Amino acid sequence: MPELPEVETLCRQLKKRICGKKILNTEIFDSKLAGIKNMRGRSVVAVERRGKTIAIDLDDGNSIIIHLRMTGRLLWQKISTMPEYSRWKMTFADGHIFLVDPRRFATVRILGEKESDAGREIFGNFELTRFIKLHGDRKTKIKTLIMNQNVVNGIGNIYACEILYRAGIHPERTSSSLTAAQWRKIFYQAKNVLKKAIAKRGTSISDWRDLYGRKGENQHTLKVYGKEGKPCSVCGGTICRIKLSGRGTYLCPDCQK
Repeated sequence: MPELPEVETLCRQLKKRICGKKILNTEIFDSKLAGIKNMRGRSVVAVERRGKTIAIDLDDGNSIIIHLRMTGRLLWQKISTMPEYSRWKMTFADGHIFLVDPRRFATVRILGEKESDAGREIFGNFELTRFIKLHGDRKTKIKTLIMNQNVVNGIGNIYACEILYRAGIHPERTSSSLTAAQWRKIFYQAKNVLKKAIAKRGTSISDWRDLYGRKGENQHTLKVYGKEGKPCSVCGGTICRIKLSGRGTYLCPDCQK
């Protein structure tokens, strides 16, 4: 599933490609998306990321909200030939944006009001002091907590593993066991890891491609995710994989306490 860096990559590319342009037509190719209003004639005034969603703001006050879910991606083409697994298309004078989604989980909505992020946006109005006050006494495991989209926007499995590895925190630690200094370290590393991944256009482990069909490059910088059995780059110990909340979780048991 695309996480914050992948969605941010798409938003930045879309901003350059379609801001200020008029939508000539939108088309639906999948009955699961039936009912989406045709936004023909509307102009794009802004594109921004809201958590893991893409918000395309229009000149009538509405926004097209796209959540890519498991396998969804957006693809820009100058030609109208429909790629395999296309579910929806938005047409401009100089090309087309296709929603390509083999598993058909992605959603497209038209909203008239901007949804509040309620302080969950790590690069927005997130406040660590408030976060600790709200969640610091919980018995929830730290990895599960930072992946909860109702708590922090945009962090998924890959980046949660990388953040906690760099912070030296075991993913099974409970929130209530962490000190203020450890919380600061986690969110310092969160910003650091996510910024670097954005700069490399995301992590292409399987399906992820950017707006122009290119793989990201951050997979080459991963320290722990997918590295089971390999030596830790810090201590030389062995990276292991455990199951946590049903997800494969990678860590160094020697470095992460």
